[in-house]
Amino acid sequence: MESVKSKNKSKTKTTLNITGAEAIVRCLLEEGVDLMFGYPGGAIMPVYDELYKFQDSLNHVLTRHEQAATHAAQGYARVSGKVGVAIATSGPGATNLVTGIADAQIDSTPIVCITGQVPRHLLGSDAFQETDIIGISTPVTKWNYQITEASEIPEIMAKAFYIAKSGRPGPVLIDITKNAQFDSFDFSYEKCDGIRSYKPVPKPDVQAIETAASLINSAKKPFIVFGQGVILGNAEEEFKAFIEKTGIPSAWTILGLSALPSSHPLNVGMVGMHGNYGPNVLTNECDVLIAIGMRFDDRVTGNLDSYAKQARIIHFDIDPAEINKNVKVDVAVLGDAKETLSLILDKVDNKNHDDWHQEFTERDKEEYEAVIKHDILPTKPGLTMGEVVSAINDASNKDAVIVTDVGQHQMVACRYARFNESKSSITSGGLGTMGFALPAAIGAKMGAMDREVVAIIGDGGYQMNIQELATIFQNKTPVKIVVLNNDFLGMVRQWQELFFERRY
Repeated sequence: MESVKSKNKSKTKTTLNITGAEAIVRCLLEEGVDLMFGYPGGAIMPVYDELYKFQDSLNHVLTRHEQAATHAAQGYARVSGKVGVAIATSGPGATNLVTGIADAQIDSTPIVCITGQVPRHLLGSDAFQETDIIGISTPVTKWNYQITEASEIPEIMAKAFYIAKSGRPGPVLIDITKNAQFDSFDFSYEKCDGIRSYKPVPKPDVQAIETAASLINSAKKPFIVFGQGVILGNAEEEFKAFIEKTGIPSAWTILGLSALPSSHPLNVGMVGMHGNYGPNVLTNECDVLIAIGMRFDDRVTGNLDSYAKQARIIHFDIDPAEINKNVKVDVAVLGDAKETLSLILDKVDNKNHDDWHQEFTERDKEEYEAVIKHDILPTKPGLTMGEVVSAINDASNKDAVIVTDVGQHQMVACRYARFNESKSSITSGGLGTMGFALPAAIGAKMGAMDREVVAIIGDGGYQMNIQELATIFQNKTPVKIVVLNNDFLGMVRQWQELFFERRY
């Protein structure tokens, strides 16, 4: 284990002779955790016994499946901006977390997953419910670690929370052997605020910012595509100030939705396979493309050989690994979105680009007549998905948190849902996990009790985690559920119709 260095050397008062299980709970409390999701089992029972003792300070929500615990932790993290926590036992309990962990990894969601493990002396013996969850989860975690001695717990737990939430957020898994939960030691806790050789936030390059500003100032048809990095960096106000000063039309990826109010005049819609006509077509007519907190996913770019070939490309991102990964860029501006947008704001000119913006407006009118009008104002009997989403907008005054599952309904909801504030759209973007919405909505509601939370789910995804209705009932969680039932897997059927000659 790499040593942790801390600028703040203040520690909690030492508590003498407590068990590792109690230490885990105390670590969670030190990190400000007051809510977690999980499912108990033999290898994690010592921790659950301590949770019983601390139930007045730390609320544990019993989900009906471990996968649901990770999705609930994701929903909680996405709406609150805090680290979500999930807990499970060893073996099948731990492996059931993996889909949710992978989902959190690709969508940059900060969660810490705690798993029980067989005692240290049984490791490698194929003991009952022993699984190498460290090996299994390595490709889908930001970091993982197996604790085999109680004395390791404070430092590792501090490191887990720091890594999960710093830089580009992501999931961390901590596996704790049963002996480490039972053993006693003298406990004190120090939060982690730095790790040698781990630099989660690159220092902005002043020259790169100058170059980017020069390109933006000289552009005739600049275009912005923004993603979840704006939300994760709490950079909504800086982003809004930047686009308003430069007058640049701005489109969002599926995870960038709600970072900019839907009603903002420079918000021109969604890019990508299921996105809007204007931003998709005009991507290939802009002269400068500014990507902010997005990763040029294949669902956004389509065929890379014909993606924005005429444009100079500027990429703002906190993760160096994303630069030139999918699309070669002309200028890379590394750093936290809040900081880099603040730095460039003074260097860009006041402009409006009205003629260029009008081109988006014209494409929007074409799309409305050809597609949107028929989706939200149908003339045929029955309801359309777009009509339902529009009704939710009206009923919620665009203030609800909308959590979507995966499928046709997800894309319709993202196209037609409208939002007034950030952290209002929650979905499974990169992994596309069916069954995500119901447990994620539970976590979202518990993370924002003052807001309406609406889960929009297809009939296929609804059945994948339908057992979480019991969690909603037990906890009296006021989540509104809208099931868009078309009697089949809509997106699969659509692809069969388009590409497989209707062989259903």
